[in-house]
Amino acid sequence: MADLLAGVRVLDLTNVLAGPFCTYLLAQLGAEVIKVEQPGRGDLARRLGADPELNRQGLGASFLAQNAGKRSLTLDLKSAEGRSILERLASGADVLVENFRPGVMDRLGLGPGRLRSLAPRLVWCSISGFGADGPLAASPAYDQIVQGLSGLMAITGDASAAPLRVGFPVADTIGGLTAAFAVVAALFRRERTGVGETIDVSMLEAVLSAMGWPVSNWLIAGTRPEPSGNENPTAAPSGTFRTAAGLLNIAANEQSQFEALCAVLGRPELAADPRFAEREARKRHRAALKAELEAALAQADAASWARRLAAAGVPAGPVLSLEEALEQEQIRARGAIREVPAPAPLEGLLRLVRAGFRLASGDPAPVDPPPRLGEHSEAILAELGLRPEEIGELRAKGVV
Repeated sequence: MADLLAGVRVLDLTNVLAGPFCTYLLAQLGAEVIKVEQPGRGDLARRLGADPELNRQGLGASFLAQNAGKRSLTLDLKSAEGRSILERLASGADVLVENFRPGVMDRLGLGPGRLRSLAPRLVWCSISGFGADGPLAASPAYDQIVQGLSGLMAITGDASAAPLRVGFPVADTIGGLTAAFAVVAALFRRERTGVGETIDVSMLEAVLSAMGWPVSNWLIAGTRPEPSGNENPTAAPSGTFRTAAGLLNIAANEQSQFEALCAVLGRPELAADPRFAEREARKRHRAALKAELEAALAQADAASWARRLAAAGVPAGPVLSLEEALEQEQIRARGAIREVPAPAPLEGLLRLVRAGFRLASGDPAPVDPPPRLGEHSEAILAELGLRPEEIGELRAKGVV
């Protein structure tokens, strides 16, 4: 496993996806992540996923996907004892990540002002739907709410189907990536200055930042983005095409690629057709060009065309199901899916997707299983110096 963050201790007070994804990435880079959860309930994601039995056991597939390599401590932050323990943990931590609504941690007396007064080197990261201030700051926000408010749904789908939700929680995921990036940047500066940071991640702003092209087309070029379905409005032919079997994505965005495409399809004359000879003309006659290309593509299946076009330098690939995507030889060759032991009482191995990059010094990847709720409470409290009888008292009071 990658050890870029070895020695970094992260307190993870997050729930569901954006925050847990952030700390999952940090854990894969070698950070020690302590997941602080509510006694008796834990992360809501423990009860989310496609397998009802896993949900009942507090090991929902949604939880398993984002929490490998972490340790779980249950702690009632509404109790004075629980808050005292968190303060002690924060004093020895490098990072704290939370995704409560803005103001919740302050009301508990555990806000960044308080904890960073105890640990000035602490990097505090808050993730919320809309950020810590502004008129929407206190509003509840889930992924789909942010997708709608960002304009993302309005440009997803085609003219007959938009607006459409993106097929996975993209706002949560982008929020988690943004938070991980900010945390690592703050840690880098801290190594030079010794000073921590308070980070305020807005999922709405993170999504807008990731929507650079359509946002800039409006802000800079004054062109309102429209839903274009599977067509790329910036070039043609660039979109999804029918073949004899299966759909094929083609992105012949450069002139040389278009000419190579025509040659491979046995239609070199299309490259000289005035309707298609140059980029802007192809965009104006997109529908006619697509009809010509699909007539030629009907001679073979998507996978065959993808191989032939790739050999000619034309970007192309079949449209796969998720199952097919995960079984690709490319995914196996790169070790993108790793196996970790399943947490008890489950048996066997869990297959999880690692971070989307590799390192010469060792790939980021999950190693240890996702934790049972409170699995490491006693060990973590003992590390803080609490005696067994003190831990027993905390358990009796429901603090842990």
